[in-house]
Amino acid sequence: MNKLKTAFDHGKAAVTFLTCGDPDLDTTAAAIRTAVENGADLIELGIPFSDPTAEGAVIQEASLRALKNGVTTDRVFDFVRELREDVTVPMVFVTYANVVYSYGAERFLSSCRDVGVDGLILPDLPYEEKEEFLSVCRRYDVALISTVTLVSAKRIPMIAKEAEGFLYVLANGGGSRTADEAHAALGQVMKTVREYTDIPCAVDFAYASPEQAARFAALADGVIASSDAVKLLAEHGSAAPAYIGDYVRSLKNGISV
Repeated sequence: MNKLKTAFDHGKAAVTFLTCGDPDLDTTAAAIRTAVENGADLIELGIPFSDPTAEGAVIQEASLRALKNGVTTDRVFDFVRELREDVTVPMVFVTYANVVYSYGAERFLSSCRDVGVDGLILPDLPYEEKEEFLSVCRRYDVALISTVTLVSAKRIPMIAKEAEGFLYVLANGGGSRTADEAHAALGQVMKTVREYTDIPCAVDFAYASPEQAARFAALADGVIASSDAVKLLAEHGSAAPAYIGDYVRSLKNGISV
């Protein structure tokens, strides 16, 4: 049974994103363990891709650094297998459709099941084209995570009704909103979502302070720190796990109030 929903069983969930292999896999492992020790309820693992067009500059640069360091999809699977010896929180992969295609969808998803990956996020996969992956994901009990944005109003009903695992809400989509504007828009999105599903919703707030994250968390079931840990790795390299631990602890404490 897929355990993604367990990430939301203990109050508001703190979700941390890290790119596998930036700056190296040992540092990624240390960062993950430190994040979990300090309250991360769910870990998103980015599989490096050469053209991560759906990401901001911070994650794009992290992906390119990991590729230069020789990180491959096979190495990422081996990495997660080792992590699962002691890391028990749910984990999802974030990558691109071409990565899954080139690896082979059947092989990729069966490997996810075997190493203990609970979900898959493909930022470049349109909702209308998800069926080609969905049947394989279900065969191996890997949730195909759907995404909505603050400008998805007309599409939210159809996406929310079929969402699996949790619904990823991108709060900084649709232009340069202020935090107050994004908060108000998120309120409207969540109102619509709740008319169609009771699945947990996690909001990606991108560089919000713990106080702002708490405001977003009040409207959703969790928050996603999609760039903050990656930025700390870019700034501090192999010394970053300690900084990531402090950040995740402040985030978790903030959204638990």
